[in-house]
Amino acid sequence: MFQSATPTISCFSPVSVPIEASFDGPQLTSDGGLVWLVEADAALGLCAALTAHLSDWRTGSVQHSLETLVRQRIFQIACGYEDQDDADTLRSDPVLKLVCGRLPGDPDLASQPTLSRFENAVDFKACYRVAQALVGVYLAERERPDRPTHILIDADSTDDPTYGDQEGSAYHGYYEQHMYHPLLLFDGDTDQLITAVLRPGTAHASHGILGILKRIVCAMRERWPEIAIEFRGDSGFAIPALYEYLEKQGIGYTIGLATNSRLAALAAPQLATAHEQHDKTGEKVRLLGEGQYAAGTWEHERRVIFKTEVLAKGPNVRFVVTTRDDAPDALYAYYIQRGGGPELWIKDLKDACFADRLSDHTFWANQFRLLLHAAAYWLLDTIRRWLMRHRVARMQLDTLRLWVLKIGGWVQRQVQGLRLHLASSHPGEPFWQLLATRPTRS
Repeated sequence: MFQSATPTISCFSPVSVPIEASFDGPQLTSDGGLVWLVEADAALGLCAALTAHLSDWRTGSVQHSLETLVRQRIFQIACGYEDQDDADTLRSDPVLKLVCGRLPGDPDLASQPTLSRFENAVDFKACYRVAQALVGVYLAERERPDRPTHILIDADSTDDPTYGDQEGSAYHGYYEQHMYHPLLLFDGDTDQLITAVLRPGTAHASHGILGILKRIVCAMRERWPEIAIEFRGDSGFAIPALYEYLEKQGIGYTIGLATNSRLAALAAPQLATAHEQHDKTGEKVRLLGEGQYAAGTWEHERRVIFKTEVLAKGPNVRFVVTTRDDAPDALYAYYIQRGGGPELWIKDLKDACFADRLSDHTFWANQFRLLLHAAAYWLLDTIRRWLMRHRVARMQLDTLRLWVLKIGGWVQRQVQGLRLHLASSHPGEPFWQLLATRPTRS
């Protein structure tokens, strides 16, 4: 009797004939949408840009070029395979090989040990250069189709739990866990990721923001001399040095402030009015006001907007310091747009692109890994933008992956080339048609 190359698995059958399964399909892939990832990469020049700033640690002849390793790792992450171990089987996937520049019959891609050595060979200088390259990709894309006249930089930090003896891992009291504390900057108008910086677990939310911001602002103004720049962030970035830098640079800002006794006193009359109205109606009351305030470490007073809200469960008071001249209600609405911006973008980066899976031992290997996950975000987000230009509703990136990338297919060699036969019942076919006919496709 014929024995299959892999064990046969008996499956429950709801019909009158038995069902068996085995993992022995020839030239099959579960990720037919890799072809769109490689098209997005070609449009961005992403993998090539990152690779240009890496030095090869190997000597003698090599089987896998640096760019092939970069592509393989980023494409795997984008397809939902965040672990290096996944490469041991995916390295034979015919479409993954194609998008990494190899025909299905060519030698397989890199295994887990090779990818692990690759990530751990990267040092501080290489991480810095790769981060700069990622900013360069952002700058190039931001001026398509037109050069911007205004940039809003949204800053946020996030928790990245750690589970081993990783360099830089530490216990953070607020999050109540051992973690890294990455800093992320996004374009608040376009949701494009500008940079992702890994920091130790005990780092304050504002740690490093000045140095990083100076480099990015310099790059923006070098490319767009007349650009107007604004900064927005939560109370973790409420430090005098940041205000002073932004003001000297002519950069507007809107930053949350943590409550203290003097701020509470400033908002007290308005809060009393809110309580009176709530006592009369029993309904939620929300009032906005403003005043001038200077902490003991500030050089001068600054405009502060305060929201006083009274609900059935009690009062809720918030403060924002700003250089903008909007009316208090409009200004506060502008500030809380962060909840529908950076917080959702970070969710995409962590949930869909697995940016919280930084399990290498050394700090700089994990910083490099964070940048690879950021690159995967760029590829998926680029495909999302292509679809949105066809008026497709904005999807989360994990939803996009299910609809566009996770399609089973068979690679067939033909006289004129290769043909990818995809699952005929997949509901993502309309998205493929839109991507294939988009006006900007070369």
